[in-house]
Amino acid sequence: MRNRMKKCCVLLVAAMAVAGVIISGVSSVCAAPIVWKSSGHGPATDPSQIYHDKACEAITKASGGRLVVKAFVGGSVVPATKELDAVADNVLQMAYTCPMYNLDKWKAAGLISSRPGGLPGEALRTWFNFGGGADLMNKMMEKYDIMTFPGALSPLPEEVFLHSKKKVMKPEDMKGLKIRSAGDGGEIMSRMGASVVFMPGGELYEGMQRGTIDAFEYSTLASNWDMHFNEIAKYVIISASRAPSDPQCFFVNKKAWAKLPDDLKQLVQDVIDKWTQAEHEYLTYKSIEAVKKFTDYGCDVYKLPKEVENALSAEAVKFYEEKAAKESPVYVEILKSMNSFRDAYAAAK
Repeated sequence: MRNRMKKCCVLLVAAMAVAGVIISGVSSVCAAPIVWKSSGHGPATDPSQIYHDKACEAITKASGGRLVVKAFVGGSVVPATKELDAVADNVLQMAYTCPMYNLDKWKAAGLISSRPGGLPGEALRTWFNFGGGADLMNKMMEKYDIMTFPGALSPLPEEVFLHSKKKVMKPEDMKGLKIRSAGDGGEIMSRMGASVVFMPGGELYEGMQRGTIDAFEYSTLASNWDMHFNEIAKYVIISASRAPSDPQCFFVNKKAWAKLPDDLKQLVQDVIDKWTQAEHEYLTYKSIEAVKKFTDYGCDVYKLPKEVENALSAEAVKFYEEKAAKESPVYVEILKSMNSFRDAYAAAK
């Protein structure tokens, strides 16, 4: 009798354990998904927006629906280029945008984003992922509820120097030219005599049509072909001097990130790492193809004369020397880190 009772107790405990596992599994399956909102910064046709959307979709799918990332087009949640304000306020939990759009918060953002004399694409991503760049960007942003991580930056190929209605052949041609630009490159061209204004990418086509601007910088040859900029500017001026890479980066809200379980954090990082690299490779390939497309359309595609490149580079050196003398310690730290990596990278080539 006693043995039978003992067996019954053992069976009861085992049954309760199995039931607990089943209930736990059902509870896990039935748990409400975590929902994030994420925004790109461009119009729907911009490759950066397309790859942002692909990454959001891939995270949702790879997580089995545990983390649902709803993708929004730039300007649909907050004004275009103001995405990180929304991330800081947790209106958005994630965004994919250019660091240079946030110079109002961090002057050092201009060093990382489309910097004249900065790191070319491959070197920039390497510095960001392995040379301490992501950590330095987080240090720059530490007073805000925003963070990033290695793999989150897509360097993209060099930007087009300018799409322009007027030809630029010497430094004097920059004087008085009404240019849409952003970041440090805009400030440096202003110092060269250009009349620089800023407007979101989605407004450039109309701005050129109306004569609000004579020229603009925006992104890569591939992106700009997809934006139909061949229709509004005869001259496509190529040079890596102003923006040797055109980086965009994923940012997340710190509190939203902290709430994710570790496996989902890893999943988000892995998926984003894949799609940021894929976008860089895709645009490198498509930019090669785009040269012929612009030329066949009738645009005058030419390389910026060395005289203008040298003038811009000289102005950039003075600009960064002046900035470093008056900016925050983290600005100087990022500048020194990037310059040191640039020299080491060049020496290894």
